[in-house]
Amino acid sequence: MMLTPAHHFRDIERKPEYLQPEKCVPPPYPGPAGTMWFIRDGCGIACAIVTWFLVLYAEFVVLFVMLIPSRDYVYSIINGIVFNLLAFLALASHCRAMLTDPGAVPKGNATKEFIESLQLKPGQVVYKCPKCCSIKPDRAHHCSVCKRCIRKMDHHCPWVNNCVGENNQKYFVLFTMYIALISLHALIMVGFHFLHCFEEDWTKCSSFSPPTTVILLILLCFEALLFLIFTSVMFGTQVHSICTDETGIERLQRKHQDRRQQACSWQPVKETFGGDFSLNWCNPFSGQPEIPPDKDLVRQVSQSDTETTEEPSDSKDEEPVEVTDG
Repeated sequence: MMLTPAHHFRDIERKPEYLQPEKCVPPPYPGPAGTMWFIRDGCGIACAIVTWFLVLYAEFVVLFVMLIPSRDYVYSIINGIVFNLLAFLALASHCRAMLTDPGAVPKGNATKEFIESLQLKPGQVVYKCPKCCSIKPDRAHHCSVCKRCIRKMDHHCPWVNNCVGENNQKYFVLFTMYIALISLHALIMVGFHFLHCFEEDWTKCSSFSPPTTVILLILLCFEALLFLIFTSVMFGTQVHSICTDETGIERLQRKHQDRRQQACSWQPVKETFGGDFSLNWCNPFSGQPEIPPDKDLVRQVSQSDTETTEEPSDSKDEEPVEVTDG
């Protein structure tokens, strides 16, 4: 869809007052180091609780319906350790994805003093988000749920009650991977358990009555199959986005543009997962490198761009200020 002339760059003034910084209150005093990030969204909190409930339900069925009643102790111990380890890593990844700042831009930093401190040079421009009164870095987008601008925002996921952005995308990828693995593992164990119960007396293959056992296994099978498909697709989508260095929002924004295949690169993967390949890539407890607070705040544009280039697709949420030769 072509943008109308009204969407072209507006007249750009050379003074930071264009951003109306007087309407921006200074950023709140930063809390103590290590302050937990948590989004108070009712829908997201409910989805997060449901996620934990479903994982714990799978734990219950696997342990008390299939493994503990089994007479094959080696089978029970090995599968119990593997399943519980994967479940623990899945829940740990979920917590890290939910409680990690996804890359929120400091709120209310679009003040006159801060803009002047950037010392903009001719041809440089910064953008302000009028919704959260923040200087909007390149590739950042405003989330209406988090009420913040998020660096490299991919999407807002209610299942982790958080945005997936530059700081927590690794944990979200690990969460989808581990959920897919425990779902596949549960399906395999359910299949073997059904075969075992068909060959022997149903009253001996579980500590529950046969009807209860069947109902619990069918519910687990349905849950595992559903989440295996969902998280596998999401995992593949996220890995592809990381490899091509293109977020979900950016992919949607160019849906009417040239659909040339984006080349995959190893560098964005290393940046997302924290360095060269190692076991830490699969570790939800490994930290992420700190992002400089002024990263990508200033954008470079040419004079011809300001005259002919159309505004970004979300330009209604941005207000530019530029310094030019006078």
